[in-house]
Amino acid sequence: MNSKPELVGAFEAKTTLGSLLERVGRGVSFVITKHDRPVAKLIGYEDDKAARREEAAAAVRTLRKRYHLKGASIRRLRDEGRS
Repeated sequence: MNSKPELVGAFEAKTTLGSLLERVGRGVSFVITKHDRPVAKLIGYEDDKAARREEAAAAVRTLRKRYHLKGASIRRLRDEGRS
């Protein structure tokens, strides 16, 4: 339900926050205004695990370019650390 956000005044948002959150959970978004000027946007939370995984993988790839094992085996280093 990605329609145009509804406008809601700051006072109304404060007094009806619970019901606004319920509607946000159903896909509605709101722009909160103060003196008829937009000051905030209330939208649903989406946990984008795939994006976070890709960011972590990119960070690992960057580290791999910076650090080298110089012929050492990862298994040997792991086992060495366990003893």
